[in-house]
Amino acid sequence: MRAKIGIRREDKSRWERRVPLTPNDLAALREDSGLEFVVQPSPIRVFTDEDYRRADVEIDEDLSSAGIVLAVKEIPLDLLAEKKIYVFFAHVIKGQPHNMPLLARLMELGCSLVDYETILDDAGRRLIFFGVHAGYAGAIETLWCLSRRLRAAGLPGPFAPFSDIRHAYEYDSLDEAKEHLGAVGERIRQRGLGPADRPLIFGIAGYGNVARGCQEVLDSLGVVEIPVADLPAVAAGEAAPLAREAPLLRVIFKEEDMVELRQAADESAAAGRPSDGRGEFDLQDYYDRPERYRGCFDRHLPHLDVLVNAAYWDERYPRLVTREWARDHYARPGQTQQPRLKVIGDISCDLEGGIELTVRTTEPDAPCFTYLPESDSVHMGCEGSGPVIMAIDNLPCELPREASEDFSRALRGILAQLAGADWGADFEQLDLAPHLKNAVIVHRGALTPDYRYLEDHLR
Repeated sequence: MRAKIGIRREDKSRWERRVPLTPNDLAALREDSGLEFVVQPSPIRVFTDEDYRRADVEIDEDLSSAGIVLAVKEIPLDLLAEKKIYVFFAHVIKGQPHNMPLLARLMELGCSLVDYETILDDAGRRLIFFGVHAGYAGAIETLWCLSRRLRAAGLPGPFAPFSDIRHAYEYDSLDEAKEHLGAVGERIRQRGLGPADRPLIFGIAGYGNVARGCQEVLDSLGVVEIPVADLPAVAAGEAAPLAREAPLLRVIFKEEDMVELRQAADESAAAGRPSDGRGEFDLQDYYDRPERYRGCFDRHLPHLDVLVNAAYWDERYPRLVTREWARDHYARPGQTQQPRLKVIGDISCDLEGGIELTVRTTEPDAPCFTYLPESDSVHMGCEGSGPVIMAIDNLPCELPREASEDFSRALRGILAQLAGADWGADFEQLDLAPHLKNAVIVHRGALTPDYRYLEDHLR
């Protein structure tokens, strides 16, 4: 007997208009696999109740008939029901304190939990994700913040084309946003960035799905990529390309550009040589033994106008930007010239994480704050002595239709197996493909073997 699948409405914020499955994909699944669905009504969802009715899908407030419940974001504790199988982004695998009550409640109710974030292929890559759309929206919002920072600093002039950039949610589609950015980039190429031979340089930390979305948006703007090794000379105007030839540049940073071996760096320092501790970098060793490494990303920061953070981070790894660095560079006594770094687009958005200055999150219609190093505080908007931080934590919401369509295409391939599994069996006998079984965090109220480390965070 296949379980009926329910889709709950999203209610975490007024911006959350995404769906896990589109009406067309629901209709195809019913036709191809005989699956049954029930969808809760929603006044804000990008696909309306009528869109689902036209696909001959049941609309009902009551999801009690569904054995499996799909959502996008976390579900309020008082709306969880006993012994259901829930599939959503739970945000618990790092032991996030704010979601431990959610995990505890799922266990108390004897539920099972499948987390999209943990559905991985054999190489550890996520199979179902919104990451690329976070990259799209995050890059657009970072450009919006840059335009307002330039305006606040009294620098319209050659930067005027940036002023036309809108919030990501204000474009009718991603294609419209890319087309508009293409026009902005063309005006910049025609007019340049003023008399100084200094390009505007974007740094992207990371190279996964989120970074891919960022790069695609910057491609629309006409940004030219340069190697990390060329960054200091190009930023100083000492090497091609000059601003009049390539006014907008980007650099992609990988792990080997962000950290160095402690021992090699210490030996270089003892010998009075510049650090070359990255020469022996081994990515797997860094993942396995991050304590052997220390951060060196601050060497790149003076050369960037904009930093986009699209890199995974947890507490084992060094930060990219620290409070200490900000104090040293933005709050020096008698300082007359501000550092080059104007905006940090923190798409990863870990509070006080890889970007330690991300001390709060923001909303799409008020996407940024200025971090004030001298007082370790923030000012909403783009005025102030420190860098502007874009810290929207639900970026894919700004492109809800495209994000939902891509996500649904990926999700529909696993639903028949989830619906056909015998969830009453013990975990050892649960008949799921490895990539799905590995994503089961809780089964019938108990943490599964790979996630028992979370017991330490539940205490």
